[in-house]
Amino acid sequence: MKPACKKKRREKDPGQRANEDILGLVYGAVFLFLCLAVYLGYFLTVNREAVINNAYNARLDTFAARVERGKILGSGGEVLAQTQTDEEGRETRIYPYGSLFAHAVGYSGRGKTGLEQLANFYLLSCHVNPLRQAADYLAGRKSFGDTLVTTLDPVLQQTAREGLGDNKGAVVVMEPDTGRILAMVSNPGFDPAAVERDWEQLTAEEDQEARLLNRALQGLYPPGSVFKTVILLAYIREHPEDYDQYRFECDGHFSHGDYQIRCYHGNAHGSQTLAQAFANSCNGAFAQIGLSLDRKKLAETAKGLLFHEDLPLALPYSRSRFGLKEGDGDWEVLQTAIGQGSTQMTPVHLTLITSAIANNGVLMEPCLMDSVRNHAGETVRRFLPSEWGRLMSEQEAGILGEMMRLVVTEGTGSALRTEAYTAAGKTGSAQFEAGRESHGWFTGFAEIGDRKVAVTVIVEEGGSGGVAAAPIAGSIFDACITGQNAVY
Repeated sequence: MKPACKKKRREKDPGQRANEDILGLVYGAVFLFLCLAVYLGYFLTVNREAVINNAYNARLDTFAARVERGKILGSGGEVLAQTQTDEEGRETRIYPYGSLFAHAVGYSGRGKTGLEQLANFYLLSCHVNPLRQAADYLAGRKSFGDTLVTTLDPVLQQTAREGLGDNKGAVVVMEPDTGRILAMVSNPGFDPAAVERDWEQLTAEEDQEARLLNRALQGLYPPGSVFKTVILLAYIREHPEDYDQYRFECDGHFSHGDYQIRCYHGNAHGSQTLAQAFANSCNGAFAQIGLSLDRKKLAETAKGLLFHEDLPLALPYSRSRFGLKEGDGDWEVLQTAIGQGSTQMTPVHLTLITSAIANNGVLMEPCLMDSVRNHAGETVRRFLPSEWGRLMSEQEAGILGEMMRLVVTEGTGSALRTEAYTAAGKTGSAQFEAGRESHGWFTGFAEIGDRKVAVTVIVEEGGSGGVAAAPIAGSIFDACITGQNAVY
């Protein structure tokens, strides 16, 4: 048989190969152009404001050259910041409330912080009539920038500041179901209008006041007994059917091997259920509970409550740290269970956890900005409440809320017992350095009519949270009802 004839492969014409190469380059160029168009469109629509608002974007300078920086208002229309122009055209940024809103509103001068930075794009935007803008340009005048309306309530802000007095510390007030931050105080403060003048003093290494530090967002503190809320949630998750069967006999201390954990001032609480141990802030009971917990599951609970995680905040903040690490011994577990050791958290983070408890386990995105208005008072943008996610189940939130209620009615939060509203919370006293007084903590929420308000207070070296911090929260809840506190 003759071998089968192999079909001879037909080679491409050189001209055809060149045409295909050129066509491939054209397709590639078109693809890259489309990618560039999509990328540009993204920044012109979705991310336009963030790009323009970046401190390194020189376009902001052109905005400032033709637009007078807009006002920042409180939730009731109170002027928190505005620009004044003298007869010679010199602009001065003034802050009518002085240091009261220094950290929340921030300053504009030697850089920008707070809302002055966050809302920079809006304050330098202008939505007045285009003909008016053209007339201003031709006349060599600046157009009026838009006005930012915040969620900040001057009455609550002043109440929080007065509550702290001369003590260092912080207060955060938030609506759990909307995420609106009603007050944010960090003490000591500073005069935002004098930052340029006082800069060297404010940033001097020998200055121990740390006035520029926003303690509400950036201050990291040992949480002390307010961390027992996290331990309580972890225990409930491990014992969903029988958590209420827990019992502990407290004689003022808990011993484990060579280690001993004492209750606050050595108080002997006697026979304690889980709810009673939480209400009385029994260190012995929670030390025992901490040892019984699965460490991996406890770490997962802490992570789910945003320890070591990013918070849904646009302003600069510090990440809270869960101190227990793999391989740590029993002493570290005992310390962690009562909120000591290397665990640290910020007041705002604690407020978010408390708000989620008050809001059936759902965390709303915290917000300081309510709306943007043009110079004529017309709303050009509104910031609506947005759900961030769920930190715990509705059932878990209900259990924690009931036990926090017992803290007020039967335990260490007695300063909030009143018939004017229904309050729930947790007190804490956190040791941070030998020979110095503990930090006083309180976090909780109150149902005032059909409204809920969450408050977190820390008083540095204030001692007992029930004595130093809880009354401040109470005055804020009272102010939500009466609105009678003086504001300057």
